[in-house]
Amino acid sequence: MTPLFSRMTVLGLGLLGGSVAAAARERGLVGTVVGSARRRGPLEAALRAGVVDEVAEVSSAARGADLVVLATPVSSMAGVLEMAAPSLAEGALVTDVGSVKGILVDTLPGLLPPGVRYIGSHPMAGSHLRGVEYSRADLFEGACCVVTPLPESRDRDLERLSAFWRGLGARVVERDPLAHDEQVAWVSHVPHALAFAFAHALSKAPSEIGELAGTGFSDFTRIAGSDAELWGDILSANAKCLTGPLEAFGQALSKLARAIEEGEVESQEQFMASAREQLAAVAARRAETPGSVQTK
Repeated sequence: MTPLFSRMTVLGLGLLGGSVAAAARERGLVGTVVGSARRRGPLEAALRAGVVDEVAEVSSAARGADLVVLATPVSSMAGVLEMAAPSLAEGALVTDVGSVKGILVDTLPGLLPPGVRYIGSHPMAGSHLRGVEYSRADLFEGACCVVTPLPESRDRDLERLSAFWRGLGARVVERDPLAHDEQVAWVSHVPHALAFAFAHALSKAPSEIGELAGTGFSDFTRIAGSDAELWGDILSANAKCLTGPLEAFGQALSKLARAIEEGEVESQEQFMASAREQLAAVAARRAETPGSVQTK
């Protein structure tokens, strides 16, 4: 199999960056994988685990690369790209795995030298765990990956990037960067915010509740174990798009609380039936997506 890219550089070797590197190597999508990170520990761990072929400093890691993947926190991407930009060669394609795109499209393209192009990516995959040691070559299998081309993006670049993500096992969809931020607020950012808020409220709960917590509690709160620094970065970066969903949730919660307080059983049942219908509609739309993979 001829690699899609001859040399790929991943700037940031956490869970996502490490998994992109591991999956691309395992599937033969790139010839050589170079990794870079702020700390020496992740670089050495990635080399030992065979996640990358080479490691280098940020300032030189992208030299000769035809694909560069930014995999740091969103707020760090501009600074990292600025350091790497002088080593980028004409024709290179830059992408990222960030959860927010508005702030990136406003800053990253202007940092690139002539002949280097940027198209955003957001693989909707991950874990509450963080670190290259948790990298998985199958992390993107069946996951949705959103690519966010700009008006000036070339069809050839978009096709190669989309083929790369499909090669990693993802189903690719396209969105305008703003539409991406608005939609991902609903399906990812707000659910995390609500899980964090509920877990924070547990400080008011009886100390003995841990003995009673079952799978429902675990399912709902799992993502509240996610990295606080990472999610603080994400929520801050997408603050504008979170306002509407958070207000809608607040109104819905107030409506349910009022029905419970007033003993309106029929209203409660109607509320929950409507909720199930909304979930079913979202699930049906996902099932209709070309390339969708249903999980057990």
